[in-house]
Amino acid sequence: MSEAARHIVKSYEQELRRLRDLLVEMGGLVEAQLATATIAVVEQDVDAAGRTVEQDPAVDALEREVEAFVIRLLALRQPVAQDLRQIVAALKMTSDFERIGDYAANVAKRSIVLSQFNMPFKLTGLAHMARLVQESLKLTVDAVSDADSDKAVQVWRSDEAVDDIYTAIFRELVTYMMEDPRQITPCTHLLFIAKNLERIGDHATNIAETVHYAATGEALPERRPKGESAYAVVRPPRDGRPEISAETSPERGA
Repeated sequence: MSEAARHIVKSYEQELRRLRDLLVEMGGLVEAQLATATIAVVEQDVDAAGRTVEQDPAVDALEREVEAFVIRLLALRQPVAQDLRQIVAALKMTSDFERIGDYAANVAKRSIVLSQFNMPFKLTGLAHMARLVQESLKLTVDAVSDADSDKAVQVWRSDEAVDDIYTAIFRELVTYMMEDPRQITPCTHLLFIAKNLERIGDHATNIAETVHYAATGEALPERRPKGESAYAVVRPPRDGRPEISAETSPERGA
């Protein structure tokens, strides 16, 4: 191989590493967003909520940078095989990372409203769910960094536990609302927060599936290990008050 050819190959390899570094940087940003949003909710920390929201433009800017970088690589390098999978996968992963950042910001915004209420119950379940989602997201970013299909499978399998906790939290909050209508407003915000955390877990799993495909060329099974998804049913009024109940249905992959 000539010196010029070796230079071109080395330059191409550096560009692929740069692409992966951008993805890992984006993943690190949304990890930080989620961690700060969790503090905002669990500790009712308005300052932490503000910091979470302020991080969102940086995530969006990285998404645009990755998109431009991918377009340039496709146009100039004409990649094939695994390189093509890796480059196209980057577009899908940035979209999922950006949505994770949005959900973290939504959690933070709702925590600001919640800070106005005195919680009559502890947020232990929600804190546990947030911790599981944070662990899943961290493992996802590690899988991206190392192009590690085994770590991707670990993330894929962990989604069921998040779903199960979400269902338990949902039922608990609906119970509080039925027992004391004064808790409907804060519990509704907590329901949205729990759902946002559950969706972050889903997007982390999406990224893991993409990592696995980019690394191996094989897709993970279409049906994920999923728990039950809870939803509320409002029944016709009895004695002038509507009846709220929590029901479940089998969850499908997002």
